[in-house]
Amino acid sequence: MTAGQNDFDAQYRVFAGKFRRYNGESWLKRLFDVKTNLLNLRDFFLFLMGTVESWFLLRKLKPDVILLKGGFVGVPVGLAARNRVPLITHDSDALPGLANRLVGRWAVYHATGMPPEYYSYPKEKSRYVGVIVGADYQLVTPELAKQYRQQIGLPADAEVLLITGGSSGAASINEALVAVASTVLAKHPKLYIIHQVGNGNERVYGDFTHERLKVYGLLQNFYQYSGAADVIATRAGANTIAEFGVQGKACIVIPNPLLTGGHQLKNARYLEEEKAAIVVDVEGLPGALKLLLTDPAKRRELGKHLEAITKKDAALTLAELLLKTGKRAGE
Repeated sequence: MTAGQNDFDAQYRVFAGKFRRYNGESWLKRLFDVKTNLLNLRDFFLFLMGTVESWFLLRKLKPDVILLKGGFVGVPVGLAARNRVPLITHDSDALPGLANRLVGRWAVYHATGMPPEYYSYPKEKSRYVGVIVGADYQLVTPELAKQYRQQIGLPADAEVLLITGGSSGAASINEALVAVASTVLAKHPKLYIIHQVGNGNERVYGDFTHERLKVYGLLQNFYQYSGAADVIATRAGANTIAEFGVQGKACIVIPNPLLTGGHQLKNARYLEEEKAAIVVDVEGLPGALKLLLTDPAKRRELGKHLEAITKKDAALTLAELLLKTGKRAGE
């Protein structure tokens, strides 16, 4: 939250509580999960403290509009602001987060990362803006892909497979690649595998090494690696998919079925309906790799479809909505 010319770079902290629950977990299991229940009870009191802090903070800052991006810190802020300051929520995933659902009843607009029909928000309040991505992400032409390969130390004419389970890695995806890496590299003599395994997982391949296998805990300048790739295997997080969509990349999507609310499953379903990615569980990853690594036409088709359904001006569209709403509130 900011207010006034001198506060644009200011940061403020308030207490917030997280409500822990897991997709597919039965109510009986939740009832007897003592550790989780104690943490939720503790965080309820943190949430109450944060709501009081937010009320005083809003009185001090007097903002014209508030954007709630979906984290649990938005709940105390949203409750303190209800009916006093215009709220706009933004959801990247196809399934709205619990935090935004809790405060959404007081929102003047719901900005969505995917088409409004995927959300339960009132249609008259929904605005399809897309998912915000960094300025480094742009549509990758064959010439730009060659430049990215050279920048990350690969031959310009290399074929590149990028594997990522996110910054923390994904154990099941890592294990699936370890099992097939040797075979894949042998069948594709120009192929380089870039595998972001997550910090602390750098030894996942054990004693196996190969000059065309590059293993990283966490990649810096990630857009160069994704831009260099011919095929990307990834989880179904909305922000990551939007980045690859802007670049026009062929993706194999392996959604995590255990995340809260099953939001990655819903994201993946949207991609599958739009024919914008190959969606598999981790057991289907080797077959999907075999298909895309041998079918350039299919890669181009998937990349075009993903790029076509990705909004490129999300940041500008959301900014205009905020400015319009803030200006109206200040009149």
